[in-house]
Amino acid sequence: MTTKERLHQLVDELSETEADEALRYITSRHEDPLIRRLESAPLEDEEISTEEEAAAAEGRADIAAGRVFSLDEVKRNLGLT
Repeated sequence: MTTKERLHQLVDELSETEADEALRYITSRHEDPLIRRLESAPLEDEEISTEEEAAAAEGRADIAAGRVFSLDEVKRNLGLT
């Protein structure tokens, strides 16, 4: 089954309300000039510097060690909630 065939099948299974929401979503993405520009932007071809790779590795290590905060925790700590 092709992607379009699967999509047609799923669309046929949607309620009228779900179909309306899906149509609005697809239309907004299709017509959004920012999304169009992002989709046509060239891929990043610049080398990652040693410093950038070290910063990314540090972030991955923090995540692996559980040294992370949820958005809600950050908001509470900053007095935003």
